[in-house]
Amino acid sequence: MASTKQVVGNPTPRVEGELKANGKAVYAVDVTLPGMLWGKLLRSPIASGKIQRIDTSKALALSGVHAIVTGADCTGLKIGRRLYDMPILADGEVRFIGEKVAAVAADDELIAEEAVGLIEVEYEETEPILDPVEAMKPGARLIHTDVMNYKGLPNPLKEPSNDFIYMTWGKGEIETGFRQADIIVENTFTTPVVHHSYIEPHSCLVKAAADGSAAFWSCSKVPYGVREQVANALRIPPEKLVFNPVYIGGDFGGKGDFMDLAVVYLLSKRAGRPVKLVMDYDEEFAAGNPRHASIVHVKTGVKKDGTIVAHHMNFIFDSGAYGAFKPNAFLNGPHLSAGPYNIPHAFIEEHMVYTNKIPCGHMRSPGDPQGFFANESQMDLVAKKLKMDPIKFRQKNFMRDGDIDATGEEIHYIKTAETFKRALDDSGYHRPKPKNLGRGVALVQWTAAGGTGTVGITLDENGIVTLASAVLDQGGGTYTVLAEIVAEELKIPLSQIRVQSLNTSQGKKDTGVGGSRTTRVYGNAGYEAALKAVEAIKQAAAEQMGVTPNQITLAKGAVLHPRMERRLSYAEIVKAKGSPIVVEASYSDSTRVHAASMCVQVAEVEVDPETGQVQLKKFTSTHNTGTVLNPLMHQGQIEGGTMTGIGYALMEQLIINDGKVATTNFGEYKIPTIRDVPPFKSSVTEQPEGAGPYNSMPIGETANIPTAAAIANAVEDACGVRIKSLPITAEKVYDALHGTR
Repeated sequence: MASTKQVVGNPTPRVEGELKANGKAVYAVDVTLPGMLWGKLLRSPIASGKIQRIDTSKALALSGVHAIVTGADCTGLKIGRRLYDMPILADGEVRFIGEKVAAVAADDELIAEEAVGLIEVEYEETEPILDPVEAMKPGARLIHTDVMNYKGLPNPLKEPSNDFIYMTWGKGEIETGFRQADIIVENTFTTPVVHHSYIEPHSCLVKAAADGSAAFWSCSKVPYGVREQVANALRIPPEKLVFNPVYIGGDFGGKGDFMDLAVVYLLSKRAGRPVKLVMDYDEEFAAGNPRHASIVHVKTGVKKDGTIVAHHMNFIFDSGAYGAFKPNAFLNGPHLSAGPYNIPHAFIEEHMVYTNKIPCGHMRSPGDPQGFFANESQMDLVAKKLKMDPIKFRQKNFMRDGDIDATGEEIHYIKTAETFKRALDDSGYHRPKPKNLGRGVALVQWTAAGGTGTVGITLDENGIVTLASAVLDQGGGTYTVLAEIVAEELKIPLSQIRVQSLNTSQGKKDTGVGGSRTTRVYGNAGYEAALKAVEAIKQAAAEQMGVTPNQITLAKGAVLHPRMERRLSYAEIVKAKGSPIVVEASYSDSTRVHAASMCVQVAEVEVDPETGQVQLKKFTSTHNTGTVLNPLMHQGQIEGGTMTGIGYALMEQLIINDGKVATTNFGEYKIPTIRDVPPFKSSVTEQPEGAGPYNSMPIGETANIPTAAAIANAVEDACGVRIKSLPITAEKVYDALHGTR
């Protein structure tokens, strides 16, 4: 257990904290090279149309301009994380306002901006398709006429369609289940497009050589992944592209893709000089890779006693103009969105639909916040229809350890009822409350993703351990956890550990950061490497002492032979050996874990019936999870995730008018500030059940998933109106209360 550990389980500060605090941490925007140029992009002002003519002559004539590329320079080349459906630059056609049409490299940003303004483009505009429901209808104009030939579709299409991906999960016979039901409840929920709002916009620097090779500095958390994406798009062997590690200024799911890398490569190749491009934040809002808007229809069949017998969820995700930003091309979240309930007949459908809007990608727990907002809202509405307490209704239908989930998978560890009870107790859910005050509950189960990763350890003659990997730290504290694991096993203080982030030519290909997999994958690799290092240290010491390795113990950076009363420090062992001790371990496992990390949240709100204003008075987040490796970072994930969920629930929305993003700065796009942080209580029950090192479980994504539903349920409890569309604004509540719409 964690309590027996000396380092693991303690609230350890970040290993890179000092570098970030003193400004010495290097981000992509900080990297400069001799002769470096600046890149700028010309973006489409229309949502849909053909490009009739591009004239770059005036821009090329501007002093200080060194290169311009357009779609004609990369015609036929497409890029994507899995689905290759996005042209590097608009290839004769534009599909959303903000699409890249041309790119300029110049001596500085101002010249590049001026040159972009001098490029002349003539468009033949066509009527955009902005509604995903309309886009799905038979006979709707195809946004991608060649969709059936795109590389990376998860399933082949029977015919060309804007409904380009269709996935299903389930168990039992859904129609049989509904025939068995006494009561059927149907509702439709909608969620908007929202942006990650990381501090650092997408930025990159590329130095391309004449032979096609190139060095990259990019704020992407999956360096091997983007290397493959760029190489495949440009038809270059991946080994010719080297991605160098830099710090990442916020991610939340948004820093896993190619963004402008291929374009900047083309600029650098043409100019014969390094080129840097940093997106302005209005470009981030207008042409980034935000969370998908969704329409979720939920139909639930229950017996009169409250037993759920059938549950159908149908997701329509607005993908925007492309599917290129998604690592699976679809979202994985819907498949678990029926929640931790025993449902004999379940069917979940997902439609991914093209529209002429900003293309969407991954954001923290992709697909889950949409699905659980709908599902946990639905649970309250079904209970209301039954005239049953929503707490007792949930408790009647909870999964227990060993039950089968809605997709037909057995979950051997879940602890739903136990976590739920603690959340109710922690929050004082059943305490009396005044008028206009409401409480709402929602919950989520989460199983860990897998992948492949490698960690190396080097022990030098000074007794210093260098921990090396190609994994990047997107802000979650990856290297801090790795350092803790190695320090724990080697019995040394963290001060004796250094970390080295490797580039893609030095490291081994891995799956990168994402899906809360990092601690499971790299933590286990680091743990195995640490065990190898322990054995290598014992072996070297045994040879020097003339004993067997099993007679040696490790303590405080040294080896001991208790019977001989001999002690050798690690530095002495390496010096005597004549060379550093070097070990490496890899972890590769993509199987689904059948133990769930649980999160139950309770929101307490006050609603002003005169204005519709919702004030979050108190929030409780209760977790059942595996061994906590670093309580300080663990708590940070809970608090940060909850605030992400609060923003999603109450204020965040990319407003899109006629295909154009209207909220293009933080004055218009609202995210929570310190004034929006409610009185907050959290608790964590640790059990050694996880797939990570020391039986740890993920924590990075659960806390933002049920938040919106908990708040929506609390709002109805406070004032009697149900808001089925996010965000839950004062205007929506007022209109629902006073019937003005």
